[in-house]
Amino acid sequence: MHLSDIILLGDPRLHQRCAPVEPAELDRLLPIVEGMANVILEFRAKYQAGRAIAAPQLGIMKRLVVLHIDQPVAIINPVLFDKSDDMMELWDDCMSFPNLLVRLQRHRYCKMHFRDLQWQEQVWELEDDLSELMQHECDHLEGILAIQHAKDVQSFRWKIA
Repeated sequence: MHLSDIILLGDPRLHQRCAPVEPAELDRLLPIVEGMANVILEFRAKYQAGRAIAAPQLGIMKRLVVLHIDQPVAIINPVLFDKSDDMMELWDDCMSFPNLLVRLQRHRYCKMHFRDLQWQEQVWELEDDLSELMQHECDHLEGILAIQHAKDVQSFRWKIA
């Protein structure tokens, strides 16, 4: 997988809800996770941004996210819960519309349940930037884009490189 494989705003696949990953699919996931991590690194090299990508952004309609901060981490079938009432406002960006920023609100804190590549259950407590990032990625798995969370019609701006 490469940067050119990212599905861009306007493609109807970005609005589809993804199917769960099944245990029988684990053997096929490793090359997909490696490819997704590669795309993050290519995106980062070009745009100086990019920490995670959701599988549907590459046309893989499965509930899979790859987070790559220090090293790639596969997040399988994530579920967010215990979302805080405390919200934060930010300019959000997305690999599917790399030159556009969207002003929106996200929960400052949440927890995330998911499976790892060994099918082990994990629960992470997420705050601030990781909380908003995983809310963004989990939205992709539901077919929801950041633009749908925009505060108002004036909450868009071009990203200056």
